[in-house]
Amino acid sequence: MESWPIVDVPRLADAGLGIGHMPRVWDTASQSLVELGGHGDVIRIYVCGITPYDATHLGHAATYLVFDVLQRVCLDAGRAVHYVQNVTDVDDPLLVRAQETGLDWIALAERETELFRTDMAALRILPPEHYVGAVEAIPDIIRAVEDLRARGAAYDIDGDVYYSVAATGHLGEVGHYGVDEMIQLSRERGGDPDRPGKKDPLDCLLWQAARPDEPAWESSLGHGRPGWHVECAAIAMRYLGPVIDVQGGGSDLVFPHHELGAAEAATVTGEWPFARTFVHQAMVGYQGEKMSKSKGNLVFVSKLRATGVDPMAIRLALLAHDHRTDWEWRHGELTAGERRLERWRNAFERAGAAPAGPVVDAVRGALADGFRTPDALQFIDTWAASDGTDSAAPGQVALAVDALLGIV
Repeated sequence: MESWPIVDVPRLADAGLGIGHMPRVWDTASQSLVELGGHGDVIRIYVCGITPYDATHLGHAATYLVFDVLQRVCLDAGRAVHYVQNVTDVDDPLLVRAQETGLDWIALAERETELFRTDMAALRILPPEHYVGAVEAIPDIIRAVEDLRARGAAYDIDGDVYYSVAATGHLGEVGHYGVDEMIQLSRERGGDPDRPGKKDPLDCLLWQAARPDEPAWESSLGHGRPGWHVECAAIAMRYLGPVIDVQGGGSDLVFPHHELGAAEAATVTGEWPFARTFVHQAMVGYQGEKMSKSKGNLVFVSKLRATGVDPMAIRLALLAHDHRTDWEWRHGELTAGERRLERWRNAFERAGAAPAGPVVDAVRGALADGFRTPDALQFIDTWAASDGTDSAAPGQVALAVDALLGIV
């Protein structure tokens, strides 16, 4: 699947600003800050992509922005990054929306995926090295399910194939939810814990037998289509290997998606943990509730851009919030981002300013220490409001803001 254009990331070392530090990120599984980069020079990141039936709202943008900046920090520290993202371009929500609108499901998926690409390009989000749709990954998914069957970790119900959570000794180690909580979340988030015939309520669908008027593919598993969690597990294993450095996405993916996907991958490979860190973006709310398609309370990036809003102001509005804390979008968020952007750009155009070294070090430190983007923005605010005669500083700080925060 086609991604979006590559974004050039300046090398601060070439501007005399040295190199940065490998970041410590908040790992959901260990509930602690974990430093990346202890297992080689390449950082392997997999981030769950959209189900393309309604893109791109600010919750999406906040999530992909977190992993954009994470990549920038790793690159600034001199590491290579292999970044993979999927598109769930066949799934129940997409098929339901296609039926509601009368659109062909393929046309709907292609339209919304293209809108997502356009929004990501406008926001200067670094594109994935591999951008992979579930449909094109079906051969990899089939192989993963066959491997699970061979290991006795899968079983059939009326032609549907399920993963048996009894095959993992690690259930609950990602999200730390109790069994009752996981069952309830499964009900709320696309699972079927009450289906008769299942060995365990938390067993999840790997391959769904063909239903009338729904897309399906011939395979060794029967005529059908893939389940959700195994999709990401199979794509990550194919492109990044058996153990990755970061599994990322919104906090609503902790369970069941990341919990069960990690269990499936580890059952195939025999290696645990599947991801050394699980990094999540908190939920963005609007009008008193989580921003979601089901609630209908979405603020779309494309609609903001259509009114003339500078995408860099959107980036700044989102980066002003801690990625670990739920927050609510208010109209003043955008105004604050626009004003901050104007102040920074004015500072970058001055003839002289305070030296760049201290503020660049402070920004690097904030981003490397738990990804404290609000603090990073405040450091630049302070520098922009200060006086100085260093003629090289405005250009150097502008370069650092581009390299580390993606703001131009």
